[in-house]
Amino acid sequence: MTFTAAPEHIDELGHVNNAVWITWVQDIAVAHWNAVAPQAQQDAYFWVVVRHEIDYRGNIGPGESVEAETFIPGTPSGARFDRCVEFRNRDGKVIVSAKTTWALLDRASGRLCRVPTDVAAPFVG
Repeated sequence: MTFTAAPEHIDELGHVNNAVWITWVQDIAVAHWNAVAPQAQQDAYFWVVVRHEIDYRGNIGPGESVEAETFIPGTPSGARFDRCVEFRNRDGKVIVSAKTTWALLDRASGRLCRVPTDVAAPFVG
């Protein structure tokens, strides 16, 4: 996905605020889930973030864009699943990278549940 810094994304230092990067991490994660998971799984489960780790090696200013790529680095552990996101500037350099841990909840009960194999399968390679 491509994200472009709008005026409301810019902080007093003149670049994208840290909270905006977190929003973009969530936006691409949700888009990935919605694009890959069958509708029946989307109806049965939802994900919540339980941890963010973000490394900043650069930033962008107003009107500049980044290309974001997300991937799953491994298999789930119980209800938890790690996801990575890399944001590249126009030169292709990774300027922000994130590793987030998500937990799967059953929509009907609202409780944590172990990630079923069929839910994980399309995301792990």
